Amino acid sequence: MRVHKATFAAALVVAAGLSLTACGPNDDTGTDQAKPTAAASVTTAPTKAGTTSGGGSGGSAGTGGTAPSGKATAGGTGATDGGKAGAKCRTDDLTITAVDRTIDGDAARTVVVELKNHSGHDCSLTGYAGVDLKTNAGSLSAQRSGEPVVAGVVKNGKSTFFGISYPNNTSGGSGVRITGLVVTPPDETKSVTLPWPGAGSLPVTDGSGSPVKIGPMGSAGQGGQ
Repeated sequence: MRVHKATFAAALVVAAGLSLTACGPNDDTGTDQAKPTAAASVTTAPTKAGTTSGGGSGGSAGTGGTAPSGKATAGGTGATDGGKAGAKCRTDDLTITAVDRTIDGDAARTVVVELKNHSGHDCSLTGYAGVDLKTNAGSLSAQRSGEPVVAGVVKNGKSTFFGISYPNNTSGGSGVRITGLVVTPPDETKSVTLPWPGAGSLPVTDGSGSPVKIGPMGSAGQGGQ
């Protein structure tokens, strides 16, 4: 009986050992399966955090980009305002008048045209104006005198002058009657029509060239000199 009991006890011990051995790997396998799941969760969390952080950085960069853009606009505006002093005088910037400035004893007669800047800012006026005399025989364009052109800036409220030279009508006839004066500032297309302040007529010519000559801007003073 003792032998049978010992054998039975030994069998129980071996069975228990086998049972424990079988349970051990199953527990380890369960633990190993849980760990990758936890690791996957940890991996996902940094990905989300990275996305959020990236979006924040993008927003900051966008905000930062707006500020330089604003500065550039302000700079552009400043450049435009600062450039007004060098802007060309437009016809609408000028008050244009003409007066007779003929000096007794001169072989030719002179009309001086004044261009006064009323624009509110300084502007440049350089070169030759376009000048046409309206006559009973049609429009007569003046020719340039050939004097050198000097660049000039007309201060706000100030004037520049140029002269129109034309011959006396000493023919004894009625000649060509002058009815008006059309002035177009340099580099402009808009003209101003003025009453003609000079002699009433020009001598009849053979048509080989205009007897009317003009000087460039600044070529005449207020007194016609």
